[in-house]
Amino acid sequence: MPPKNKPDTSGFEALKKDLSAGRPGRLYFFHGEETYLRDHYLSRLKEAVLTGGLGEFNRHDINARDMSPHALEEAVDCLPMMAERTFVQVTDFDLFKAGEKDREAYIRILSGLPDYCCLVFLYDLIEYRPDARTKLAQAVKAHGTAVNFARQGQRELTDWVRRHFRALGKDIDSRLCEELIFLCGDLMQNLQQEIGKIAAYAKEDRITRADIEAVATPQLSAVAFRIADAIGEKNYNRAAAVLGELYQMQKSPYEIIGALGKQLRQLYSARLALAEGKGGSWVARLWGMRYPADRLVTSAKRFSLPWCRRAVIRCAQTDLAMKSTGQDPKELLTTLLLELANGA
Repeated sequence: MPPKNKPDTSGFEALKKDLSAGRPGRLYFFHGEETYLRDHYLSRLKEAVLTGGLGEFNRHDINARDMSPHALEEAVDCLPMMAERTFVQVTDFDLFKAGEKDREAYIRILSGLPDYCCLVFLYDLIEYRPDARTKLAQAVKAHGTAVNFARQGQRELTDWVRRHFRALGKDIDSRLCEELIFLCGDLMQNLQQEIGKIAAYAKEDRITRADIEAVATPQLSAVAFRIADAIGEKNYNRAAAVLGELYQMQKSPYEIIGALGKQLRQLYSARLALAEGKGGSWVARLWGMRYPADRLVTSAKRFSLPWCRRAVIRCAQTDLAMKSTGQDPKELLTTLLLELANGA
């Protein structure tokens, strides 16, 4: 598996410059995984465009069902009322799957947007996938800005978490921020909810690991890591207890075996990296991890290379047995954990 490419953030930087200068552009395409960041900047863009007491009168929304060249042209041609600009938002319409005749019309509209109009195509439930070979994609590139709201890097996310805790009157050190991101995932929308819970629970001004463990809801991959860690310590009872926690979280054996399988493959790659003298940064690039991979490498040191290879194979075999033999999935999963713990 080659290292994953970094997402293109040039459009995001261009949007921030437009807003800082107070001169929003005429055409944007908003997409990406980080919906919290996307909604934040969409709100800022609307505030910058829809000025004055009659701002909402100059806002026009078009959903995918009602979208057509005629509907878009009507919205774009609406002159602003007692303001300088209008704001048009098109939500979840796949512009690049339109028919040939409609595509030609959209090219004409997008190429001639008036200065008073700010048009945003918002991709929320559908993926933004322009075909660079088409004239429409070329028109989009020439006249608009594609803004990819990608997951944030570790440093940016850590700073963001600390700022949100401070806004709630709490402090947290960088190391605990990394623990929280590892435990709950790196999407801001979910982290914001977890920060609120932890801050409300914490009795002291400074957040502790106990505060996080008491109320934070861990993501499945973090719990799978705990299972692998317990196996590495040859502590089957703790591995079984963590498995029980997953069942209490209403996770199915199929979800658990998928997460455990990925965790074991990551351990295998970390063990291979150690054998070749490579460290956590290489493993992080390989898997596109948004948190430090040092703890994964530390965990991998507890296992031999043959054990890691065998664990990946046995996990895949168990997954197949769950889906094809009719045996009880929970029994198969429990048997796998016992086998891995004894083998470790």
